[in-house]
Amino acid sequence: MSLAASGEQFELSHGDQRAVVVEVGGALREYSVGDRDVIDGYGLHERADGGRGQPLMPWPNRICDGRYVWDGEMMQLPLSDSKLGHAIHGLVRWRNWQVLAWEPSRLTFGLRLFPMAGYPFTLGLTIEYELSDAGLRVCTRAENIGTGPCPYGVGFHPYLTLGASIDHARLTLPAERILVTDERLMPVSSEPVAGTPYDFRAPREIGPIVLDACFHDLVRDGDGRARVTLNGADTKVTLWMGHAYNYVMIYTGDTLGVVARRRRALAVEPMSCPPNAFVSAESLVRLEPTQTHMAEWGIEIGS
Repeated sequence: MSLAASGEQFELSHGDQRAVVVEVGGALREYSVGDRDVIDGYGLHERADGGRGQPLMPWPNRICDGRYVWDGEMMQLPLSDSKLGHAIHGLVRWRNWQVLAWEPSRLTFGLRLFPMAGYPFTLGLTIEYELSDAGLRVCTRAENIGTGPCPYGVGFHPYLTLGASIDHARLTLPAERILVTDERLMPVSSEPVAGTPYDFRAPREIGPIVLDACFHDLVRDGDGRARVTLNGADTKVTLWMGHAYNYVMIYTGDTLGVVARRRRALAVEPMSCPPNAFVSAESLVRLEPTQTHMAEWGIEIGS
């Protein structure tokens, strides 16, 4: 029997909810409710394309030229975004995570990230996935188990789906501002969304707009969570973000390598910091030795 491309598979269930999380990347490969997919995942023998379902640590999105200065020392990361010449989406997406605990509706992965070129720091990382009546909850923890402070950020890359093209879906995005980027997708300024095609604070159809943009100044509900909602004719999916997530990347998938995947799901990517945060220091966590950073997000299901 051939081994799955994403390594060992771990199924979680609660009522009519089912999720599959995987060894490679500690990623969320499937999540469904009844006979309906909630995320656009990938097959057992497929590689996770487009960041699909992957955790992004110790930084989300891109670092320009893979180069940054930390406490006076120049660091050079491998350029994993070969097209634009950046370091993208962290260092853990293709690593083999270990199971620390596994119950029918909850699983915790662990990984030790040791010093390497461009990131000479040591982190103890965990991801906990849990299904409950409230839906899916994902909690990450990063502990600095090294001897000096290190830069840290976290993000995730799920693609929400309603089972059809997103063009006619209605998006609600409670963000007051959007980052403006240059031709290499590096932030150069921030602008209010009011009066622009990127204003989805009130629900409206996505239509033909192409989105690959980072939004911030999130408006939170009474429970402290910011919620992004995708509505169809008879169903909806809501991704919520806890206080650690101050930014969200929205991507309509127009540049995905697999043409059939384009615009069939919406990537809603919670991020603790914006693109290029290792350079700008914007919302970047300075994680001191023995300090732990925690972040939570999840998905609520409605009809």
